[in-house]
Amino acid sequence: MKTLQQQLGKYGLYHRSKRNVLTHFFGIPLIVFAVICLLARIHIPLGEFVINGAQLVVFVSVVYYLMLSVSLALMMAVLLVLLSIAAAPIAHLAFSHWLLISVGLFVLGWVLQFIGHYYEGKKPAFVDDIVGLVIGPLFVLAELLFMLGLYKKLEHEVTEIAGPTKP
Repeated sequence: MKTLQQQLGKYGLYHRSKRNVLTHFFGIPLIVFAVICLLARIHIPLGEFVINGAQLVVFVSVVYYLMLSVSLALMMAVLLVLLSIAAAPIAHLAFSHWLLISVGLFVLGWVLQFIGHYYEGKKPAFVDDIVGLVIGPLFVLAELLFMLGLYKKLEHEVTEIAGPTKP
């Protein structure tokens, strides 16, 4: 398995334009929230318990993130749980309302992504490596932390792989 630095650096190769990264700050959370809204409606019985698809995907994602970085995984866990809590009322709406909101947010998120990649002049990372779909949210969190002056060593390691950002 690739290290955190390798994963973020490879993803970063497709995201050096500041405008692209900015669109990802909105697009990726919208997509993640939409997917959580969609999956929250799927009920999975586990003995006496019932979980939903969103809980399962959040759990698996956080386990993967834990293998890369405990501190970033814990932050992602908090964010994903908060998104799951916000998604619950949407998942309980009438079918047509739930679907319209969830798919609408999903499409809006992808529109923002593709606008960003237009500025970047490169295709999205997941086209070459499907893992980019899981790394994207972690990349956005890392970029936010870098902007706040945190995780300087990680920022340097990612920049060594991906190169500097450009306007």
